[in-house]
Amino acid sequence: MAKDWREMMAWCGELLERSTGETVEQWNAKIREADPSSESELRAWLRERDIHGYAQMVLIMERFGYPEFLTATADELFDAQYESRPALRPVAERVIELAQLAGPEVTIQMRKTYVAFVSPRRTFAQLVPSTRTRIDLGLRLDVPPEGRLLPAKNLGNRVCPVKIGLTSLDEVDQEVADLLARSYQENL
Repeated sequence: MAKDWREMMAWCGELLERSTGETVEQWNAKIREADPSSESELRAWLRERDIHGYAQMVLIMERFGYPEFLTATADELFDAQYESRPALRPVAERVIELAQLAGPEVTIQMRKTYVAFVSPRRTFAQLVPSTRTRIDLGLRLDVPPEGRLLPAKNLGNRVCPVKIGLTSLDEVDQEVADLLARSYQENL
């Protein structure tokens, strides 16, 4: 089961409640009463009440609207990534299957433009539809680029220094499975 942004938004709400003792709904009522006319005015109002970071972010989005990708399901995010790349979807699906086998506690996180594979500690790989004919599997490995491994300068959220370009299902082979497992182990 892949996760989407909704879990993070719920976490932001819990963070707000832990830090202030009041829920998102209670803060929304206070914000409606204060009636800030702009995002900057609301930010200033929240800062005066010592609300910063993620807790502030969720209240701003509650007031002025959430970006579509934050309210989309994991399936909707994945569908959008491969809508114009239908031939690459089976390649991506196979990589996701292999990533789930990389270790006992792999979390799949769908994002707007990539899929993150997360160990209990941190992101260990990312899958990015880079072109209409290639997806890149970024790996968080401390190895020099060689063979199929290429430098990954601007991939996903930029945590993976190397990548493998994949254009067909037959390229998602045992080497890819082994590299995913190694990356998982190195990021525990």
